[in-house]
Amino acid sequence: MEDEARIPRQLWVEDDRGRRRLPDPVRNAAVRAVMITSVTLILAVVAFLTSVAGSWLAYPMTIAAVVATVVATWSVLDIWITRQVWRQRNGVVSEPSSTAYAARRERLAEEQAA
Repeated sequence: MEDEARIPRQLWVEDDRGRRRLPDPVRNAAVRAVMITSVTLILAVVAFLTSVAGSWLAYPMTIAAVVATVVATWSVLDIWITRQVWRQRNGVVSEPSSTAYAARRERLAEEQAA
C-alpha cells in the first residue's frame, strides 16, 4: 500500500537557470582538447608500462608521450584563446559596466524585429 502512495521520481529534471551553451568554436576547441588529452594519457600509461616491462618500445613511446604532452598543453590553451577571441569579436566584454552588452542587445532586438 505504501508503494502505491509514493509519487514516482523523474529521471530527468530540467534546470531552471538555463545555462547558456558554449559558442560553437569554443565547444569545438574543448572537444578537441579532451580527445587529445585522453590520447596523451593513454600514451603516457603505455610508455610507463613498456618501460617497466623493459620493452624496446619504451623509448619511442616515451618520446611520443612527451610530444603529445606538448600538443595537449597547447590544445588546452587553445580553449582559452578561442574563448577570448570569440568574446572580443562578438562584443562581450567581461566588465559589468561595459557598453558592449547594450549594443549587443540592440543588435539582437533589431535582428529579431526584422
